[in-house]
Amino acid sequence: MPGFELFGEQERKEVNEVLETGILMRYGFDGARKGRWKAKELEQEICSQLSVNHAQLVSSGTAALTTALAVLGIGAGDEVIMPTFTFVASFEAVLSVGAVPVLVDVDETLTLNPEAVRAAITPATKCVMPVHMCGAPADLDALKAICEQHSLLLLEDACQSLGAKYKGKYVGTIGDAGAYSFDFVKTVTCGEGGAVVTNDAQTYTALDAYSDHGHDHKGVDRGADLHPFLGYNFRISELHAAVGLAQMRRLNEFLSLQKKNHAIVKEILSTIPQISFRKIPDESGDSCGSVSWFLPSEEKAKALVTKLKAENILAGNFYWYDNNWHYIRNWHHLKNLSTYNKLNPEQIDALERLSSRDFSASDTIMSRCITTNISLTWTEEQAKEKADKLKAAIESVF
Repeated sequence: MPGFELFGEQERKEVNEVLETGILMRYGFDGARKGRWKAKELEQEICSQLSVNHAQLVSSGTAALTTALAVLGIGAGDEVIMPTFTFVASFEAVLSVGAVPVLVDVDETLTLNPEAVRAAITPATKCVMPVHMCGAPADLDALKAICEQHSLLLLEDACQSLGAKYKGKYVGTIGDAGAYSFDFVKTVTCGEGGAVVTNDAQTYTALDAYSDHGHDHKGVDRGADLHPFLGYNFRISELHAAVGLAQMRRLNEFLSLQKKNHAIVKEILSTIPQISFRKIPDESGDSCGSVSWFLPSEEKAKALVTKLKAENILAGNFYWYDNNWHYIRNWHHLKNLSTYNKLNPEQIDALERLSSRDFSASDTIMSRCITTNISLTWTEEQAKEKADKLKAAIESVF
């Protein structure tokens, strides 16, 4: 990852076909677009590649999560259980529909700890939202069992893990709905974009309308469409979809390169006895966009980060514990309720309690964790060189 590393002629061809017509909007202007419908083609490609019945493109991964939450009926007062390790978009989407994000600990999968989920369920819980972080799946068997036992929705945030699988099925296609991001640093990029997938036809119909002001899209005259329900403007443009279409057709190419380079890096790091690797519930389903590993202590992890900075090789290696965007420790704006719009009383109450919550179980894991991203452009020699430099730095702190 990411797909922009291999941006080339395929992407330019699709974009130029849109530019030739001048029709940049995904809906309407049927005659002028000369039969070119890049968003529709990309949705069909997603369905074909991921073996899912329906896909709805939107403007971002955040919009995908927001749209999915709304269409699944999640709103004011409903609690959504999500992990302490994710991107800020996950809780932003929950807050945007009026619901309450309930953050719980992760385990060494770097995803939701099923026992922490079980302990967090209340009468207000409506949904469990696992986030398949860093390219690998959560423990979906355990989470599905919990959802079924308590009649909860399962919404998969697969924004970081396009191409990952769980027991033969692509993550994002297993729950009631799944969300993907196609932003600039994802395995497949549209520049900006996202998608919601589902196997339920009724859910898809609602997704299609909600993401376009509530248009029912049943006629040939867009201006005469009915609006059975409220919706918002989360549309993707044809230009963004054109880039994504070319990239999505290359998904297997990207995954193959990731797996090749991932194997090289992990093999070299495996020779270091002091480190251990992330637990992956289905090793064969790892998309291999990164390698996540643990040092034995926070002290050693921070010493290594200092070493990597000093040697100018920190780029591509992420220490999430100090990261501003991906771990609860530095989500001060969330804990301090720093928002322009007013929150509802349930949201305020839940967020005010965040600062006093005990997330020591997550801290113990994340304070020792480093994730090494895998490039699509590395040659075998480059992958070995980078892994060898990283190994030498790790060994130097012991």
